[in-house]
Amino acid sequence: MTFDKDPIGYAIQDFAENGFSENITVMADLCDDDVMPVEYLFRNEEMMPELETIALSKCKGKILDVGAAAGCHAYLLDKQGLDVKTIDTSKGAVEHLLSLGIPAQNISFYSVNEQYDTLLILMNGIGIAGKLAGLPRFLEQIKKCLKPDGIALCDSTDLSYLYEEDDGSVWVDLNAKYHGEMQFKMRYKGVESDWFDWLYIDFDLLHKYAEEAGLKCELVHNGDADNYLAQLTHA
Repeated sequence: MTFDKDPIGYAIQDFAENGFSENITVMADLCDDDVMPVEYLFRNEEMMPELETIALSKCKGKILDVGAAAGCHAYLLDKQGLDVKTIDTSKGAVEHLLSLGIPAQNISFYSVNEQYDTLLILMNGIGIAGKLAGLPRFLEQIKKCLKPDGIALCDSTDLSYLYEEDDGSVWVDLNAKYHGEMQFKMRYKGVESDWFDWLYIDFDLLHKYAEEAGLKCELVHNGDADNYLAQLTHA
C-alpha cells in the first residue's frame, strides 16, 4: 500500500516488518521539533506508564479503543479475552491491527454510531477535540457512544507549566487562544502528514465542560509531567 500523508501507518508497518530503523519526527507550532521512537507504539505492559495500566484495569464489557495506533492497549485487552474493537484514522495502522486479528475500522471517532461499555481514549486522547471550541462536540460524541452505565477513560496534559515564571506563578495571555491548543505535523522517512490541531486541557476546565455536557467527570490518576487520567460517565 502507499502511505501518502500517513507517516504513523508507514512507521507501524515498517517496524512490524523490519524492526527499528528511524524515529518519527514530530513538528509543533509552539515548540521545537521532537522525535517519537516507533517502538514506543509497540510497548508492552511493563513499558507502560501507571496511568495506562490503571486505565486498562478499569476496562469492561464491550470496549472501543479510539486511536489505537499499533494496538498495544487493544492487544493486551484481547489477550485477556475481553471484547475489544479499534478505530484509527491511519490506514496503515488499521491494516496492522487487522493483521493481529483485532477488529479495526479506518474511521474517525465522530463516525462511530454504536454504544460501548468502555471508551478507551489514551495517549492524550482528548486531543481529538482539536481546539477548545471542539470540546463540546467531542463530549457529545462520548455521550452518544456510551451505554447508560458505560465509562470513557481519557487522558490529557495541563500545559500551563510551559508558562510558569521563576517564582512559580503562571503567566497566560487571557486575550490569546487557550494555551493548550497546539498544531502538529509528523514525518517518517520522507512521508509527512498535514498539520492538525490537538488539544491539551487542564482537568478543572475539562470538568467544567463535561458538567455542561451532562457528563460526570472524575479524576482517576495524576501521572508524571502534569498529565492525568479522567473517567467520564453519564450524569
